[in-house]
Amino acid sequence: MRALTWHGKHNVQVDTVPDPQIVNPRDAIIKITATAICGSDLHLYDSYIPGMSNGDILGHEFMGEVVEVGRGNTSLKKGDRVVVPFVIACGQCFFCEKSMPAACDNSNPADKADASEILYGQSMTGAFGYSHLTGGYAGGQAEYARVPYSDYGPIKIPDGIEDERVLFLSDIYPTGWMAAENCAIEPGDTVAVWGCGPVGLFAIKSAILQGAGRVIAIDHHPNRLALAKANGAEVLNYHEVKVREALLEMTAGLGPDSCIDAVGMESHGFSPDNIVDAIKTTTKLGTDRTHVLRETIMAVRKGGTVSVPGVYGGMADKWPVGAFMEKGLTLKTGQTHVQRYLPDLLQLILDGKIDTTDLISHRLPLEQAPEGYKNFKENQNEWTKVILKPHG
Repeated sequence: MRALTWHGKHNVQVDTVPDPQIVNPRDAIIKITATAICGSDLHLYDSYIPGMSNGDILGHEFMGEVVEVGRGNTSLKKGDRVVVPFVIACGQCFFCEKSMPAACDNSNPADKADASEILYGQSMTGAFGYSHLTGGYAGGQAEYARVPYSDYGPIKIPDGIEDERVLFLSDIYPTGWMAAENCAIEPGDTVAVWGCGPVGLFAIKSAILQGAGRVIAIDHHPNRLALAKANGAEVLNYHEVKVREALLEMTAGLGPDSCIDAVGMESHGFSPDNIVDAIKTTTKLGTDRTHVLRETIMAVRKGGTVSVPGVYGGMADKWPVGAFMEKGLTLKTGQTHVQRYLPDLLQLILDGKIDTTDLISHRLPLEQAPEGYKNFKENQNEWTKVILKPHG
C-alpha cells in the first residue's frame, strides 16, 4: 500500500510499504477514506517530539471502512464505516474503566513504554502515528491501517453522512470540546483562547455551546481570526495589541474566567521570553517554547482556570509559579479522552448544532501529502486544515 512516512526533519515521503495485517484478536483493518494533517503532526515534522524512526507511518486523524476484523472482535463487521480515535485504549484497565482512555495502561507495549516513563514519570498511552514514545504504531495517512482494540475505540457512522462532517471526531473536535469542558464554564463566563488553528477553533465552538457568554480569540493570521469571528468570538491580533492589557480592558479589569492554550510547545512571536526560548531550543539547551502558557497564567482572573490542549513535550523554565499560586488558579491538561465524548459529539453533528467543516481549506490526494505538510507549516493563514484522500 501507499503511506506517508517520516524520514527526518521536514522530510516526509509517500512510499510503498507492506499492507497491515491482523495481529491480535481484537484488531481490525480499515480502508482509509479520509485522513487529515493535524497541528500536532507538525511537531513531528519539525523534529520536536523524540522517538521517531526512519520510515514511520504518520497520521492520527482518520476514518474509513472496515475490511477485516479479528476473531475476538464482535463489535465491528466488514463494511462498517467508522471514525478512529487517535488514542489507542484497551477499554478494560483502571483508567479506561474511569473513562480516561488517554491514560490507558495497556496500549503502549512494554518494550516501548520505558522511554516515556523516563521522560514523564509514567508511561504514555498508545497513539497512532506519533513516535515510539506512544507505542510506535503505524499511522493513518495511508491507504489502510491496523486498529488495535477496535471493539472499544472506533465509532460507527450512519449511512448518508459525508466523511468530512465526522472525520474530526478522531481528534480535534473532542480535543476542543475537552479543552472547553476543562474550563468548567458557567453561564455567561468569558473564555479566552490562544491560537485559532483547528483545535482553537473547535475550542471556540465548544465554549459557546457549553454556555460561555463571551469568547475572545488571540492569533495573528487574518484568515484564522476571521474564522474565529465567524464562529462567534471577539478577536485580538497579538501583533496589534498587548494581549494581557487588552483582556483586562475587555473584562473590566478582572481578566477572563478561563484561558485556553491551544498553541503548545512552538509558540511564535518576538516577546523577550519567547526569544530566549527560541535560542534555547535552537541550541538544544531547552525543548519547549512556552510563551502562551505563561501568558495565560498571567492573564486569567484570580481563581480562574487555565486549560491546555496544546501539546508540550519536554521541560520549561521561567514558569510563573508565584502567579499560579498567589492567584489560586486551576490548571487542567492532558491528551484527549476521545472515546468518552464520541456518542454525544456525533449527536451534535447529526442534530446540526455544530459545523465541523468550515475550517477545511484544502483537499489533496495522498500523493501530495508532502506538499500539504509544507504548506500547513509555512502558510498557516491560507492552509487552515488539510484533508487527504488515500483512494482518490
